[in-house]
Amino acid sequence: MRPLKSMLAAAACAVAVFCATSGASAQGLIRDAEIEATLREYSEPIFAAAGLAPKDVDIYVVNDPTLNAFAGGGQNVFLHTGLIMASDNVEQLKGVIAHETGHIAEAHSITRSMAQRSSMGTALVSIGLGVLAIAAGAPDAGAALLGSSSQFATLSFFQYTQNEESAADQVAITYLEKTGQSADGLVQFFEKYRIQEALSTRRRDPYFRSHPISSDRIGQIRARASEVTARAQPQSERALRQMEMMKAKLIGFLGTPARVYNKYPKSDLSVPARYARAIAAYRAIDIGLAEKEILDLIGMEPENPYFHELYGQILFENARVEESIAPHRRALELAPDQPLLFVNLARSLLATEDPANYKEAEGLLIDALARERDNAFAWNQLAQAYGKLGRTAEAQLATAEEAYAIGDYQRAFIFSKRASDGLEPNSPNARRASDIAVVTDPRVRPGRRAG
Repeated sequence: MRPLKSMLAAAACAVAVFCATSGASAQGLIRDAEIEATLREYSEPIFAAAGLAPKDVDIYVVNDPTLNAFAGGGQNVFLHTGLIMASDNVEQLKGVIAHETGHIAEAHSITRSMAQRSSMGTALVSIGLGVLAIAAGAPDAGAALLGSSSQFATLSFFQYTQNEESAADQVAITYLEKTGQSADGLVQFFEKYRIQEALSTRRRDPYFRSHPISSDRIGQIRARASEVTARAQPQSERALRQMEMMKAKLIGFLGTPARVYNKYPKSDLSVPARYARAIAAYRAIDIGLAEKEILDLIGMEPENPYFHELYGQILFENARVEESIAPHRRALELAPDQPLLFVNLARSLLATEDPANYKEAEGLLIDALARERDNAFAWNQLAQAYGKLGRTAEAQLATAEEAYAIGDYQRAFIFSKRASDGLEPNSPNARRASDIAVVTDPRVRPGRRAG
């Protein structure tokens, strides 16, 4: 399991899972098969151009309206919904992704940690000089040195970040050039928000507090970006459409009905507009309108897996469980590599009263976890499947896996120990239960209790 995903446990618990929960407006991480597929399709050529293995880089969508994106915790890119919505075009979003990829490829998380330690050293020197000045009979000078210690540290750290940002800009342009894409989006994004530099630090969007913009910085990338763009291919119709659909989905799920209808009035009969209105109607519990809109969309694009997914979600969350199975099954048939779609179908099958469905649900969840082992919700559903099938020890192990995936080590320890008592000794499951118990044992995790 990748450590970062366990570290994000609290956020994952409050996740706005478009494909699995209603009212997707809670703060946290968003899981949505369509949005994730779009972002991966945009990003993977850039990751490869940076010399990274695309499958090793995780992309997280943070449900936050502020303008922000960052790389952290190893090979992880975080994009706020606010930044996605603020991007005027595909090129701007890809430009930001390329910039954050640059931070990963250039190992800036390591150099930034070194810079933080160095800047702390600068602060300590200033404090030491202040103490010596006071002891030498110069209290005013000593107080000034003590008071300015944090400022010296900030200036020292800022020198590192300025260099990192410029380096990430340059390699971002290189990645876009290697993939035959325009680099103007990165320049446009920075120019659009250059006004942020005139705002106080408190009022700036988070992105520009951590990515300071200057005229010099924009000037350094503008000429080279222009040269790259002159040789670039235009964005594909597919990429442009994906952006429209992603924005429509985000507005539909996260915006108020007034915002949805302001952006997509009833007179707008485009597919993205109807998609946003279908989602808004579903969220407003106007199920008749939501069903009509999504069925019309399915009629227009019967091979779109995400329209079937939304229809299944609408039915499931309105107590039409049996009816929800067919659209979820169709969504998975059309997008067979999407783990979230496996989970959707399994959840519908488990909610029926037909024991014949439980075994199929088990298989679907195992397939989902083979693709995404740290999916806590899939482990939760697998525990339910084992419980319905009367396999208590396996249900307890799945519960331990769920708890471990979200960082609830106390619960993981308790359920792994319970599972061990009922599993066949030396079996793979027994060994896995033992492994979880060892790494979550409160006796080797100070400050934690097993209950």
